[in-house]
Amino acid sequence: MQKRKTKKFAVLSLSMLFAGMTVLTACSSDKKEQAGQSAAPASSNAPAKAGNLKIEIWDRGNPPDGVTITNSFLTNFVKENFGKPNNINVEFVPVPRSEEVPKLNVLMASNTDVPDIVVTYDKGTFSKYATQGGLTELSDLLKQYGPNVSKLLGPEILNVGKYQGKQYAIPAKRAEIGKYASFIRQDWLDKLSLQTPKTTDELYNVLKAFKEKDPGQTGGKVIPLGMSMAPAQYEPIIWSFIGNMSDQERFEKTQIREIPMLDPGFKEAIRFMNKLYNEGLMSPDFALDSKKETLTKAISNGNIGFFSEDTINIFYNEGTYDALKKNVPSALLTPVDAYTNKDGKHAKPLDAPNGMYIMVPKSSKNAVEAVKYLDWMATGDNLLTMLKGVKGQNYNLDANGIPAVIENMDAKAKNNTFSGGDMGILANGLVLDTQEKTDAAFIKNFPERYQSDVNKVLKIAATDGIKQIISPRPIEAENKYGTTLIAKEEELIVKATMAKPDKFDSVFDSMMSGYMSSGGQAIADERKAAWKEMQTK
Repeated sequence: MQKRKTKKFAVLSLSMLFAGMTVLTACSSDKKEQAGQSAAPASSNAPAKAGNLKIEIWDRGNPPDGVTITNSFLTNFVKENFGKPNNINVEFVPVPRSEEVPKLNVLMASNTDVPDIVVTYDKGTFSKYATQGGLTELSDLLKQYGPNVSKLLGPEILNVGKYQGKQYAIPAKRAEIGKYASFIRQDWLDKLSLQTPKTTDELYNVLKAFKEKDPGQTGGKVIPLGMSMAPAQYEPIIWSFIGNMSDQERFEKTQIREIPMLDPGFKEAIRFMNKLYNEGLMSPDFALDSKKETLTKAISNGNIGFFSEDTINIFYNEGTYDALKKNVPSALLTPVDAYTNKDGKHAKPLDAPNGMYIMVPKSSKNAVEAVKYLDWMATGDNLLTMLKGVKGQNYNLDANGIPAVIENMDAKAKNNTFSGGDMGILANGLVLDTQEKTDAAFIKNFPERYQSDVNKVLKIAATDGIKQIISPRPIEAENKYGTTLIAKEEELIVKATMAKPDKFDSVFDSMMSGYMSSGGQAIADERKAAWKEMQTK
């Protein structure tokens, strides 16, 4: 489960594990027809007819030895503990993670091969299926078969999955809504006797010093600011230039990817990137690095002085930070909050409160079984097992009842949690009864040597965070033009950043004009209309 990425965990229900802590209990056919799909008639003494349930599961192509995506500890756990007691045959349908939307579109179009439960993080994909009538309406089924799901998610999260007031998706609950943090080579600062930068101007001066003095002795390979064409690298810069706006202004100026591109600050942010690029202060090949592969390699090799990233990505065991320490044992990264706007705020976007959208296709004949499965997942300690595996093998509870991953577990124990994040679809993150406890549980997922830094990162990611404004209905123009406009947004950022400084304005203005005429204006117009609708309800 990666975000950005990369960070996906299941909701934690600990009500059966410890006392004294209030914990959240667990990450078309009409109603009459659906209700008759799972059981024999009430007057019959015959055993209930076996039901069926096909569940989409993302295949990341990385199963350990002796395990497959459809035959693992967790798939068997589901079959034994949900399937057998409920007389339901459970089948997992693998879909390549890298192709999940195109593959899902093919499955949905087939009406026959489509699983009964499908998932996506893409809001536009959910909106498209909802508006086109491709999804089962779940309101009544949730009331009848999903009380634990409703208790877990609450109305705020469930509302995100509604279209025209009806429940067409069950959104996962996100435990941590912070998106981005930045990191600097503290050992380089110390070598140059420089203070940690706390503003954009201070950061710029530090980047210049890194380039001129090469404190890492990289032999000319120093890259002061690591950059790629992934949102985690350029969005923190953009948001630091966005001016203070009312909710209405922000909603109406937002385009694809929740960036208010129509605010004048967007242009100034790209102008700043243009300055960094032309002064040799950022990755020269960022435009070719949409998957962050070149950036990650440069960080690991010790050539990057400062970079932004999806909060905690670098701290995973045997991850980027470990690779850096292996290659440069003296290297030290410090989480920093350096980008500031004109008001001195560390403005940055927050994630939506929901994670993925869980949907039941209209063609499914097993909607009852689907909701029953989700309710089972939200009950007792099922998600704890799906995420953490077996107590004593994969995790132990600390004095506060928070599960802590056992480091250096053997290979068999590791296999217990293979694909756990992708199966625990009701939530992204460990959700306890307070954010403080939730943070504590989240931190426990990381090696002890990094837990202090992870704690700092969670605070940085939330500081001066800007919440998304959820539209009450899908923005049809986003569905229609989204793919084209994402490509044009990226092209604009690349070409304007790489332009000669005296050509910046003409390049940016020309690219923005093309963007707006390709659907951007239609989105802006529809968002204005949607805002008016929000005020009349």
